[in-house]
Amino acid sequence: MDFKDYYAVLGVSESATPEEIKKAYRKLARKYHPDVSKESDADARFKDVGEAYEVLKDPEKRAEYDELRKYGARKDGSFEPPPGWQSASGFGGGGYTDADARQFSDFFEEIFGGGRGFGGGFRQQTMRSRGEDVHARVALFLEEAFHGCEKQLSYTVHEFDDRGRMIARPKNLKVKIPAGMKEGQHIRLKGQGSPGIGGGPDGDLFIEVELAPHPHFTVEGRDLLITVPVAPWEAALGATVTVPTVGGKVKLKVPPGSNSGRRLRLKGKGLPGKHPGDQIVVLQVVMPEQHSHEARSLYEKLAEEESHFNPRQKLHV
Repeated sequence: MDFKDYYAVLGVSESATPEEIKKAYRKLARKYHPDVSKESDADARFKDVGEAYEVLKDPEKRAEYDELRKYGARKDGSFEPPPGWQSASGFGGGGYTDADARQFSDFFEEIFGGGRGFGGGFRQQTMRSRGEDVHARVALFLEEAFHGCEKQLSYTVHEFDDRGRMIARPKNLKVKIPAGMKEGQHIRLKGQGSPGIGGGPDGDLFIEVELAPHPHFTVEGRDLLITVPVAPWEAALGATVTVPTVGGKVKLKVPPGSNSGRRLRLKGKGLPGKHPGDQIVVLQVVMPEQHSHEARSLYEKLAEEESHFNPRQKLHV
């Protein structure tokens, strides 16, 4: 059974008003009326237009059709309604258009029980289908991603009620986040998506990890970057300084003669994993805001001793 896109048949959008739908129907009905049109497929087009209007002009039937339209057609264009589907609006009364006396499509009859006898009711289907996969995101602090944690996740699954209508149902799940998750990485939880249809398997839940900005660390893949201030004398003479890592404080040797921007690597101190990342320490030489008289005298003496040094030599100034 082929799926019928009634909006496409009438050439209107999903948000079309009743007036727009009526106007489109009248225009197309005149165009394809068998007594007027000379097109070879006029009769079939006329039936399609009338059928589409029968559904979209009625608020109840249109609402039901919109729900089924979300369910959609298969890849080959065929369609079967969900198990237990039965039209609440039915099609057993009068008030029909010129299409009444003509046979409706199998799609129409299956959904609304109309066409042949009007009111034939729904034929029970035994379609078996896998539930849809659900995608969600979870935001983690860097410390949570580093050590691993448990997070309460809320998301929505789609299922069919006992009347065959597709409904959205909220679902809550406690998720264990393994240590070392990085930005954009996915966790797959089998069977935690939307329920299957007709005994089919449930879909899966795919969780994408997002990392919240950190006040000190920048994340690049599994590597962590941090800028560490050092005093001028530490940079000039070399020193052992304490630097933070996500896993705790460590000692770092600053080589003599280090400049601002120099990068030092702490192997394996990045995000854990099969191939753990590193922590990159970027040195930043910081001057004291104020100097004592003795310190200023020392700087003046240093300037005399190193007067041959021109830090702007590459600028040719």
